[in-house]
Amino acid sequence: MEIAASLMAPWIWIAAAVALAGLAWKAFVWLRAPVPLPMPLPPAPATWGGVALRMIREGIAFETLFRASRWTWLFGWIFHAALLLVLVRHLWLFSDPVPEWIGPLVGAGAWLSAVLLASLVGLLGRRLLVARVRYVSVPSDYLMLLLILLVAGSGAWLGHVDPASLGHARAFALGLVRLEARPLPFDPALWIHLGGAGLLIALLPFSKLLHAPGVFLTPTRRRPHPVTRRAAVRGDDREVAGRSKGR
Repeated sequence: MEIAASLMAPWIWIAAAVALAGLAWKAFVWLRAPVPLPMPLPPAPATWGGVALRMIREGIAFETLFRASRWTWLFGWIFHAALLLVLVRHLWLFSDPVPEWIGPLVGAGAWLSAVLLASLVGLLGRRLLVARVRYVSVPSDYLMLLLILLVAGSGAWLGHVDPASLGHARAFALGLVRLEARPLPFDPALWIHLGGAGLLIALLPFSKLLHAPGVFLTPTRRRPHPVTRRAAVRGDDREVAGRSKGR
């Protein structure tokens, strides 16, 4: 058991290194991929400023998903919002002293866990109950959802059923930040949570979970529409020419 406990910290470090290296490689491949023809996804903006606004709307409001399916958008947006707040809440484990602004998130842990788990159940139910979604789903889609459910469920258990283990978790997390392999007592829920989180982090660059950076790097969204752009430029030129004739 002591040997297994001593391997947990290296496992988290290795998982983080694999994830960072995989993300960097994927971004390099995407950015280096040839794009011989412009192919922005319509309706595409005509200017780079419009592209920036479009990316902001896509990253915050999931605009494309909202147009495609309102129910999927609802569960997906709630899941991502709750996941972001839960991840930010985890900063108290890695901070010494703990910033004051994290206090409200720590106090809202039970609500955040409930919302996160409910949205995950909704997304899993969508894959199981909607025929067209079930048809295009592969086993890895279900496995990733179940893995996230396992990590979220074990985290909720630690925070609200077995809070005594959080002291050990915080000491372990502070050791991770300082590159110190601190001892980790045997606690099934804590080991499941940390082991599952490490596996989830390591699989991130090689799964569909990587859609987050892909949204911002895909050429279908990060470029203005050339036809619309040329029309806008010609319109500006005609306006300038008309003013010159008037003078």
